[in-house]
Amino acid sequence: MKSFEIPSKYRSGYIGRIKSHFKISDPRKQNLSPAILNFGSFSLILPRHFGFCYGVENAIEIAYRAIDQNPGKRIFLISQMIHNPLVNQDLLDLGVRFLMDTDGSQIIGWSELKPDDIVVTPAFGTTVEIEAILRATGVNIEEYNTTCPFVEKVWKRSNEIGTNGYTVLIHGKAKHEETRATFSHATKGSPSIVVRNMAEAQWLGEMLIGQRSLEEFYSLFEGKYSEGFDPKRDLERLGVVNQTTMLATETQEIADYFKSVMCQLHGENYKAYFADTRDTLCYATNDNQDATKALLSCGADMALVIGGYNSSNTAQIHTILQSVFPSFFISGAESVLSKDSLRHYLYDQQKEVETEWMTKSAHPIIILTSGASCPDKVVDEVMMKIKSLFPNSVETDVVFDDFIKQKI
Repeated sequence: MKSFEIPSKYRSGYIGRIKSHFKISDPRKQNLSPAILNFGSFSLILPRHFGFCYGVENAIEIAYRAIDQNPGKRIFLISQMIHNPLVNQDLLDLGVRFLMDTDGSQIIGWSELKPDDIVVTPAFGTTVEIEAILRATGVNIEEYNTTCPFVEKVWKRSNEIGTNGYTVLIHGKAKHEETRATFSHATKGSPSIVVRNMAEAQWLGEMLIGQRSLEEFYSLFEGKYSEGFDPKRDLERLGVVNQTTMLATETQEIADYFKSVMCQLHGENYKAYFADTRDTLCYATNDNQDATKALLSCGADMALVIGGYNSSNTAQIHTILQSVFPSFFISGAESVLSKDSLRHYLYDQQKEVETEWMTKSAHPIIILTSGASCPDKVVDEVMMKIKSLFPNSVETDVVFDDFIKQKI
């Protein structure tokens, strides 16, 4: 696995030690056993895999290279490079400017760009239309393109599906930058539609078997289908891809569902109507979700999930954990106000609230994890903030030394 040059301020002394230990003891990633850190008065459980992924570290390295190599030049990001407020603010503080917000609304007009400006493409990629606009200005869009290779893999798979005459069905969030980019690339070669969840998938299945009307379709899926989309024609043959940060289990359920519908409609000839694609989630998403699921039987009292509030992969980790534990989606150490009060995000309601959180147990057991765009340094800071709530806890160095000595 490639090593990236990213600023040391994103690295972590403590979390880094654990990850290095896991990498050495389990290079093939066969073991999902978590790290259990006993601080005497409380314990933390860290999953086997969490935090920065390949695509995020690649994006950070390229963005900082763009800054270092172009002193005095204007540097722009198409939109947020990754969904982490700390990293994005650091780039803003270094003079980088965003051309668009995360919803695709313009902040700086395209007409303001000059051919010698530096434009960085975010890890989510960008649309075919935006690429064309940038090329027309004379800007070099290849040199500092941080699009994640696993996103590009989805684009390639979408192209294969379209070339073979299938409609591309994208499991994702229609307004997410990555899904907008994938949708744009997919529509170059085939009809395309975005499905948010299993409920929407089942609605389309019901339409396929004649239980839903065209009027309902155009209302429910407004803004989620390609130009000229004809449900009667374009839903006949389907292939499924996904936004790389969605729940793997839900993507598989959606694919299995459409396969069953095509079997119902066409019997043994279903393969002519359904492209039985392999899941297109990235390896890091799969690793993180599998490691998170391995925590569900660990007997913890609660879980803290750290990440940017607009981070889809962080939200999925939170969703997995909250199925078993009281789970809180937080932005960082500043969210931990006291033993009695925690500031956390209600993802479904898109709002931040304060709540009581700490168990009354004599020895609380807390799961601590983070999304793929969250620096390990932030996890360190949350850990130390929790430790500060327990004055009589064991020293952090001692806890980590004891853990590293274990044979895992």
